[in-house]
Amino acid sequence: MSLKLRLQDDLKAALRENDGVRKAALRLTLAAIKNAEVAKIGELSDDEALAVLRTEVKRRRETIAELDQAGRPELLAEERAQLAAIDGYLPQPMSREKVAEAVQAVLARMGHPPAKEFGAAMKQVMAELKGKADGKLVQEVLRELMQ
Repeated sequence: MSLKLRLQDDLKAALRENDGVRKAALRLTLAAIKNAEVAKIGELSDDEALAVLRTEVKRRRETIAELDQAGRPELLAEERAQLAAIDGYLPQPMSREKVAEAVQAVLARMGHPPAKEFGAAMKQVMAELKGKADGKLVQEVLRELMQ
């Protein structure tokens, strides 16, 4: 079953269960996927839909940080609940140890470049780990290993 169909089925279930938070989160996510399909002029593959889903999760995390900073606990709780509803559809990210192993393998293939070639190394690592690991974590690990 494709990700989009799974989201649609879960939206129907949320409607039946009258789960307002999950319903709102899934509707917004499906709208973002529909917008991406309109922009692409065609159906999205599961990988493309997953990228849209990651964008939605990132957007929610940024909103949570802003609401926390602004001191808006009434909106913060709802946003966290929506994030939890959407986050379950993403695959589990790689652990720090697995990221370190992958980064070391890429650095070994590149001949352990000097620190000034961080950008090129980051490009190679992210090409291999795109969608599997958080970019900030990859950057952190790569910076540690290149020093």
